[in-house]
Formats: sequence, structure tokens, C-alpha cells
Amino acid sequence: MSEELAEMVLSEAEEKMRKTLEHTREEFAGVRTGRASSALVERISVEYYGQEVPLRQLASFSIPEARQLVINAYDTNALSAIEKAIRDSDLGLNPSSDGKVIRLNFPPLTEERRRELVKLVRQLAEEGRVALRNERRAARHDLEQMARDGELSKDAVQRYEKRLDEMIHRYEAEIDAALETKEQELLEG
Repeated sequence: MSEELAEMVLSEAEEKMRKTLEHTREEFAGVRTGRASSALVERISVEYYGQEVPLRQLASFSIPEARQLVINAYDTNALSAIEKAIRDSDLGLNPSSDGKVIRLNFPPLTEERRRELVKLVRQLAEEGRVALRNERRAARHDLEQMARDGELSKDAVQRYEKRLDEMIHRYEAEIDAALETKEQELLEG
């Protein structure tokens, strides 16, 4: 019974670590690289009939050329609210609308802005690593509590902690790989 509980602690920790990795990758996708990407604007909140709604629920996206994103609202009445939300976001983009679609032109990034964005993605990666460590700490605490309660032996706790360490190293390596890829994207331009 106690071994099953320990396995549950590990599988729950792995699930949380996987979600942390996914979240970190989503955060990376939201950082502008100088190329058009719908990931930059999909999560922007738009006030639509008094409700805050993510842009991806209000429009479809297309990329007709490398530095242009076209936003096609499902409801043309939402165009002005979408434009306002994009203008108010921290993307630094100026939307232009023809009454049917909104066009976003992505200017090339300056070298200084690229360095700032690299710092930002490094910070996001570190936040992901910290979240992973917090998950490991919580799982270790649960395992140690099981040992104090006499449900697990010290050897079993060490065995599970070793597996936990292998798990966190694997997820940290994935975050590092995603960080490296994003840094290269930012520096290439």
C-alpha cells in the first residue's frame, strides 16, 4: 500500500512537472522574434460585451508573409475592441484595420531589443526551473512524511528521491533546450 502511495506521489509530481514545461514553452512562444506568429496575440484579453475573452476565441489568424499577421474576427463588431487590446498590450505593435481584418506588421528587431528579449526568456526559463524545484520539494516532503509515519523505509525513500532527481534533471534539460532554441530564434531575427 505505501509503495503504491509513493508511486502516486511520483506520478503526480511528474504530471505537474510536465505542465510546468508546457507552460514555460507557451511563455516562450509569446515572446516576439521579429517574425509573425499567432502565439504572440492568441492569449491577449479582449473586452467583448463586458467579458474578458482571449483573442483566440474571437478570431482566426493567418500569416500571408513572414513579418505580417492577419487577424480575421468572427464578429466584425469586435474589431475595434481587438485593436484596442493589441495597442494596450506590451507587444509594441500598431494594428491597422480595413473594417474586415486587422493587419499586424512586425518590424525587424533592433540589436538592443533582441538582448532584452533574450534576458526575458532566460528569466522565464529560470521561473520554470524554480517551479520544477518546488514540485520536487513538495514530493520529497510527502515521501519523507511517509517515512516518518512508518509507511516507507529510509531505503525506499532514497530510491524514490533518486527517481525524483532523475525526473527533474530530464525536465530541466528540456527547458534548457527550449531556451536555447528560443535564444537562437531571437538572435537570428
